[in-house]
Amino acid sequence: MSSKPVSHIVIAGGGTAGWMTAAYLANWLENTNIRVTLVESELIGTVGVGEATVPGIHQFIKDLNIRESEFIKATNATFKLGIEFENWVAPNQSFFHPFAGYGVPIEDRPFHKTWWAAKQQGYSAALAEFCLCTQLAKAGKFAQPSFDPDSRLAWYNYAYHFDATLFAKYLRGYAEARQVKRIEGKINQVQLDPDSGFICSLHLESGEQISGDLFVDCSGISALLIGKTLGVGYEDWSQWLLSDSALAVQTQSVTEPDPFTRSTARTAGWQWHIPLQHRVGNGYVFSSQFITEDQARAELLANLRGEGVTEPRLIRFTTGMRQDFWHKNCVAIGLSSGFLEPLESTSISLIQTGINKLAAFLVDYEIQEKQVAEANRLNRLEYERIRDFIILHYKLNGRTEPLWQHVRDMEIPATLEEKIATFKASGDIQLLEIESFTEHSWISMYAGFAVNPTGLAPSPEPGKMQAVMDKMRAAVGKGRDYAPSHAEFLQTLEP
Repeated sequence: MSSKPVSHIVIAGGGTAGWMTAAYLANWLENTNIRVTLVESELIGTVGVGEATVPGIHQFIKDLNIRESEFIKATNATFKLGIEFENWVAPNQSFFHPFAGYGVPIEDRPFHKTWWAAKQQGYSAALAEFCLCTQLAKAGKFAQPSFDPDSRLAWYNYAYHFDATLFAKYLRGYAEARQVKRIEGKINQVQLDPDSGFICSLHLESGEQISGDLFVDCSGISALLIGKTLGVGYEDWSQWLLSDSALAVQTQSVTEPDPFTRSTARTAGWQWHIPLQHRVGNGYVFSSQFITEDQARAELLANLRGEGVTEPRLIRFTTGMRQDFWHKNCVAIGLSSGFLEPLESTSISLIQTGINKLAAFLVDYEIQEKQVAEANRLNRLEYERIRDFIILHYKLNGRTEPLWQHVRDMEIPATLEEKIATFKASGDIQLLEIESFTEHSWISMYAGFAVNPTGLAPSPEPGKMQAVMDKMRAAVGKGRDYAPSHAEFLQTLEP
C-alpha cells in the first residue's frame, strides 16, 4: 500500500506524551472531519518526572494559542534560563549552560574566538560574564528578553520548570474541550490486519473495541504498539550512556525558586534539582554497574535541600531509541520511541518534535511510505545528535570515581569525536543536519570543561579588543542589575 487515508487517530496512553499529542492534534485538525480518541487507564502509572524543558516549548504553547500566564498558573511553573553543572569538572566547581550566546561578533570574528584568543594573551574575564542569561541566573533574577537589533547583548531565550502531572491535566482539559474523546480502560489485545500488518483496533479488558486508521503509541517504556505488537526493535546505546536507573523524589521548597535547573555530579551519576512554585523535583540518575540502589538512595537523601514530600521512586531504563518511530500506521511518541537521560531536559522536547513530525509528514492526511521514511530518517538524526551532546558531558568530565574514569576513557561515536577535534584545532563549532543544540551550547560545554582551541590566530590589537569586550561586560552587568528577582517577576504575571 503506497498510501492510506486517515479519518480516525487513536492515541494509546495518556500522561505527558499522550495529552500533548491529543491537544496538538485537536487544535491542528479542528477544521477537518478527522476524529481523535485517547485510550488510557488510571490504573497504569506514568513516569512523570519530565519537569524541565528547553526553549522549544514556547512554540508548542504558541501553536495551541495558550496564554503564558495561564499556563504558568495551571502548572505551578517557574522560568528556566539554563542548567548549572556542579562538580562535573572538579569538586566545588561549576559552570552554566545558558539558553543564549556570548557577546557579539567583533570585526566579523565570532565572539568566542575573540575571547579565546584574548584569554591566550592574558585576558582574565570569564566567558560567562558576557552572557546576560547566565548573569541573571547566577543572581536569581529573571526578565523577559529583548530582541531589539540594537541590543543584541539582551538576546536570550528561556524555558520552564513545571509539574508534569498538572501539565497533562491541563492539556487533557484543552483537548477534551476540542472534541477529543477519552476512553478509560486497559488494552489487552491489539488486532492487526492479516494482509497489510497495519493495526486495525485496540481491544480493552471491558470488551470494547476501538478501531482507527492511525495509532499513536504513548504507552511509555512498555511500547505496547510499536514494540510488543509490531516488533520494531530497540537500539541500545548503553555502551556510551551507562546510566540505567533513576530515583525520583519531591521535596518542600526552602528558598525562592532558582530560574535554572541544577545538575550535580555524584559518585556514579548525577542529581537533578528542579524548582517549581510549590515544591522541588529531585532525582539521581545513576549506573547500577557502579553503585547499588541502596547506596544511590542514601547519597540522594543526604544531598536533598528540603524535607521530602514523597518517598524516592525507582525508575529503570535502557538508553537508546526505537529503530523506527513510525512503522506502518503506528507512530511512537515519548518513551515508546526512545529514552535519553534527562541531563539536558530533552524528554518533553522529543515528545514535541515527534508530534511535529507526525503532523508534517501526514501529508494530505494520508500515510505515505515516502513521507514515513523521511520522518524516520530525521527522527534518527535528532536522537543521535542529542545522544552525542549528552555523551560530551561525560567524556569531558574531571572526576576520579570509577564510572567517571570509564566514560572519560571510552570510545565515543565518530561524529562526536570529529566535532571535538575540529574545535580543538580551530575553535570552529561543527553543526550537522538536525541539531537540537546550537553552537552556543557547544561553546558553553567546551568553556565549562576548559577545552581550549589551539589553532586560533592572536588578536592583532589585543588592547583594542579587550576594551571592546570590557564594554560588553559592563552592559551585561547593568542589564543584570536592572532585572527583578525571579520570585518578584512571577508575582507580576497576570492571573
